[in-house]
Amino acid sequence: MSTASNPSVPHDRILILDFGSQVTQLIARRVREAHVYSEIHPHDVDDAFVREFAPKGIILSGGPNSVTEDDTPRVPQVVFELGVPVLGICYGMQSMAEQLGGKVEGGHTREFGYAEIRAHGHTKLLSGIQDFETAEGYGMLKVWMSHGDKVTEIPPGFKLMASTPSCPIAGMADESRGFYAVQFHPEVTHTLQGRTILNRFVLELCGARPDWEMGHYIDEAVEHIRTQVGSEHVILGLSGGVDSSVAAALLHRAIGDQLTCVFVDHGLLRLNEAEQVMETFANHLGVKVIHIDASEAFLGKLAGVTDPEAKRKIIGAEFVEVFQTEAGKLSDARWLAQGTIYPDVIESAGKGKKGAHTIKSHHNVGGLPETLNLKLLEPLRELFKDEVRELGVALGLPPAMVYRHPFPGPGLGVRILGEVKREYADLLQRADSIFIETLRDTIDPASGKSWYELTSQAFAVFLPVRSVGVMGDGRTYEFVVALRAVQTQDFMTAHWAHLPHELLGNASNRIINEVRGINRVVYDISGKPPATIEWE
Repeated sequence: MSTASNPSVPHDRILILDFGSQVTQLIARRVREAHVYSEIHPHDVDDAFVREFAPKGIILSGGPNSVTEDDTPRVPQVVFELGVPVLGICYGMQSMAEQLGGKVEGGHTREFGYAEIRAHGHTKLLSGIQDFETAEGYGMLKVWMSHGDKVTEIPPGFKLMASTPSCPIAGMADESRGFYAVQFHPEVTHTLQGRTILNRFVLELCGARPDWEMGHYIDEAVEHIRTQVGSEHVILGLSGGVDSSVAAALLHRAIGDQLTCVFVDHGLLRLNEAEQVMETFANHLGVKVIHIDASEAFLGKLAGVTDPEAKRKIIGAEFVEVFQTEAGKLSDARWLAQGTIYPDVIESAGKGKKGAHTIKSHHNVGGLPETLNLKLLEPLRELFKDEVRELGVALGLPPAMVYRHPFPGPGLGVRILGEVKREYADLLQRADSIFIETLRDTIDPASGKSWYELTSQAFAVFLPVRSVGVMGDGRTYEFVVALRAVQTQDFMTAHWAHLPHELLGNASNRIINEVRGINRVVYDISGKPPATIEWE
């Protein structure tokens, strides 16, 4: 259900034009956190699209290019003619300045990271917003900068709104037209008042209604799915992950028995995960689920394979084969549903576009073949991950399922280093389960939260090496597992979690005592970068 193509959806909307910044998604998330609907679209959309979108306001993102070059992106002229407020961020500010009669030059001093800016002129955007005040009485903001070029002359009609010693024009505004621009990034958490600034722009200056809420979304989505599907049947590959689980719950709410889920167990899931999925969906929610135990087939294909990329490809290809076989048995299915979410759509849309630095290509359900001859249904394609979780709770899914840590598609296949064997998977499942259980049971007194809640992702990794140990009076020669726990906001960078030593000691003791075959436990203290979160 895309509101850009479905004007009947009664939400005020903010249009975000993407100039290739890696953090453009954060702008949309901040706007939606203010309960206002927003969409990201490429900077080179045509004028007709912008007018049809009918935004209450427009935000121009940052980007990696320089407006001092002739062939770099520019803002569509209609943006400045539509009569709605516009906020330019970083590159968006520079492009606004250049196109409206100002000047931009390459900066002699580049600013990357923390900065303190002084607000000027009491503009509606920044008035009364500050982190501290100087002895002279100037309001100051703690912000995050990331730029080389800078505006050296503001366009006619604009006035100075903010400055730093190395960037005299760090913000500008033409309040008669509702045009505002900042050189810093209000969307990142490092800008302490960033959310307040964006909320003011969206809610006050644009006057957008804060009516984007999951409770309302369910009703709209259900109505749209029923209209789209009619009386036809839908098949969904249920992985047990958050996205496919929420998609299944939403589709079941909309079309009931017209939905059939296929749950493929490749033998590399978390401990008891298959049973939990079936209990939740088939028994608790009444969803029609076909459970396929394909572990022998998957493990057979993986025998002797040690290369991580080869393992991923084998698991993906085998999943497609098993799913296609089962889908072929459902002769009345006309739709294939996928748990595509908005970041997938954004990252895929940027692929191949000049100025965009693509993170990944669209990749749901392993890339199922067109020979299925099914129409595609993506009921979550407008939602960010945090919105998907919120929707899942609203649909009645157990919070423990909805708020679980991420789990890779190939499952334990990429957490068992080297060759994948059932013996190794069994050991790792039990070790991982003990680690997660210990995190859930250990409460941090400072926050009152469990360490599972305080970490973004945590898991165990099976190492294909043996080490000498002593148990009782006997010598052992058994395997090693590494524990990994990280804290992050965007998964692009991550810090290793400083877990209490007592927690790590408890987890280690339990694993060694309860999982026969493991006699040594180590803890991974690598950040991302230079390491990745997963080991393979």
